[in-house]
Amino acid sequence: MGKICPLSGFIRKHLIAFIHLKTKEDFLNGQLLLIDKPMGWSSFQAVNKLKWAIRKKFNLKKIKIGHAGTLDPLATGLLLICTGKFTKTINALQGQIKEYTGTITVGSTTPSYDLETEVDKTYPTAHITTTLIHNTTAQFIGDIQQVPPIFSALKKDGKRLYEYAREGAAVEIKKRNVVISAFEITEVNLPEINFRVVCSKGTYIRSLANDFGKALQSGAHLSALRRTKIGDYNVDNAIDPLVFEKTLLEEA
Repeated sequence: MGKICPLSGFIRKHLIAFIHLKTKEDFLNGQLLLIDKPMGWSSFQAVNKLKWAIRKKFNLKKIKIGHAGTLDPLATGLLLICTGKFTKTINALQGQIKEYTGTITVGSTTPSYDLETEVDKTYPTAHITTTLIHNTTAQFIGDIQQVPPIFSALKKDGKRLYEYAREGAAVEIKKRNVVISAFEITEVNLPEINFRVVCSKGTYIRSLANDFGKALQSGAHLSALRRTKIGDYNVDNAIDPLVFEKTLLEEA
């Protein structure tokens, strides 16, 4: 499913020691676990990996566990997973400000706005300069409206949007208000543009990439994404789910 992400020696030792000290009662009473989700994993798979490891370690028939904010399978980074009574805090955690880094590829679009689907159209890029790229970010800072991708888990009339998309059905998707407090271009190596974004709950970075391409009088899609922060929680302090499993079970 993915490779174990390397962690700094100090952080890794601290996290492993932290996991070793946890008891069955700790997980049942409630824990907030910072997980670094690997590429290719769904958020659901990450939750299930931890759930299976905790149940196996402590011979539990069931335990409440859930995540605070989905990450697409092609994205990596911080996933907050709550156990036991801490699942009651999920809604509050989901509402916190989030930070992402990633790459926008200009000159082409995809139906999903990312690499989940194949390129469907190409666009000129000769007119795109570094100055234009930096100046264009100003249009997307502050309170903005965006249309969520059709390839998303949002529901319309009781049905997931991606189900409509896979059927090829036309569906109207309403714009939603989001807040982008920072949109920083960190590197330009066309057709790739690296960025950092700080945004509110409900922001789709895929939609931002698509809209950014249009604003550049071209097209674009999201080609890499990593969530680095949720509120005060940082991915630097997170652990790969495979490391969590191995650490928790090695004393079993």
